[in-house]
Amino acid sequence: MRLITHNMLSSNIKGVTNGFPLRIEAEKVVEKPVEIDPKFLKNMFVKIDWKALVDASRIMGYADLPDEANPSMLELDEFLQKFHHALLELHLEEGALVCPQTDRRFPVIKGIPNMLLHEDEV
Repeated sequence: MRLITHNMLSSNIKGVTNGFPLRIEAEKVVEKPVEIDPKFLKNMFVKIDWKALVDASRIMGYADLPDEANPSMLELDEFLQKFHHALLELHLEEGALVCPQTDRRFPVIKGIPNMLLHEDEV
């Protein structure tokens, strides 16, 4: 699971009012090279919760993103490379996503998060 996906997911358990961002428990992280597309990154930047991306990337062992970012930084090649790496090349292969309000764990197996709810959570 890429961090772009993580940045879009939240817990939909009945009664949860604060289901984002899901906390990551990483057991296995892999890097998969992807060709950089600056136009895509510039379009995605406004849709990304920056703090959630930074926190998730650090949990997964990548600490090169700045704590804060603004659109002007997208003109810097070094920043684009770091943003690209965190967003698209880091993959959570094994672990879990945890609801910040209920601590409910959603397993991630072979890079696929299982966000299915139990009957009593719907």
